[in-house]
Amino acid sequence: MKDYLASDSRYDVMQYNRCGHSGVLLPKVSLGLWHNFGGVNDYQRSRTILRHAFDCGITHLDLANNYGPPYGSAEETLGHVMDDDLHPYRDELFISTKAGYDMWPGPYGNWGSRKYLMASLDQSLRRMHLDYVDLFYSHRYDPNTPLEETLQALVDIVRCGKALYVGISRWPLEATRFAIDYLKQRDVPLLIYQGRLNMLDREPIDEGILDLCHKEGVGFISFSPLAQGLLTDRYLNGIPDDSRMAQGKFLRQDMLSDELLQQIRQWNREAQAKGHTLAESALRWILDQQGVTSVLIGASSTEQLDKNLKCINP
Repeated sequence: MKDYLASDSRYDVMQYNRCGHSGVLLPKVSLGLWHNFGGVNDYQRSRTILRHAFDCGITHLDLANNYGPPYGSAEETLGHVMDDDLHPYRDELFISTKAGYDMWPGPYGNWGSRKYLMASLDQSLRRMHLDYVDLFYSHRYDPNTPLEETLQALVDIVRCGKALYVGISRWPLEATRFAIDYLKQRDVPLLIYQGRLNMLDREPIDEGILDLCHKEGVGFISFSPLAQGLLTDRYLNGIPDDSRMAQGKFLRQDMLSDELLQQIRQWNREAQAKGHTLAESALRWILDQQGVTSVLIGASSTEQLDKNLKCINP
């Protein structure tokens, strides 16, 4: 591939939202590296998508220690792209990673202990060839580790310069309230909450998470905004043989009930009446919710990325 020079127009189209009561501006659409960037994927294709994302003003790249497959390989891919293309633009990027799910065998490679979080971040930094991340998350709530231990580890990670900000993902309401207070008292305020929010899964709204974040000045970023492809035209006319659902990857065929299919088709008709695709409409719906900062999308091609970016247009 040719040497990379970022587009001069990379900030002309993308729109940015302030993340809670912070100085951070995040693009309305952020890129998640959960799939399509692992060791099993073609590196040059992953590299092309990352280049294109930055050229479109997507400054926020979201990872986790176990993204791949195999575990750790999405971070390794980003490390190679940093070396090949993006290192000159490091200060324009907002890179996040997480720890909380299983990463290595034994009692110290999972959940929310101080030992696991600290060790995992050190490993992530080596894989991504970075001195620090902009944002480090507790990837999930740990019911067995004292909240104070997990949260103090996040505080100390910021204080030692390995992360600039901290976040939590998929924590329950009362634990989130505790985290906000604990971190605020130690001058390391919670920057953002990452939760699953889409037109089919409104749990953060129903449970009060989104309202709490909005009132407390905490940003919110939605993952799985298209419900693993259900909120696209992928399944409107059945289950394609090469789809995630047909292959049993994260979607079961029994999830697509007749009632759900009729609802999705209705939403598709409403989107088309406005000149939008179903995916575009679904992303717009999330961004219209009070308190939402950004949506995390995946991408298997630059064409797919461009289609989803249309959601930011007026």
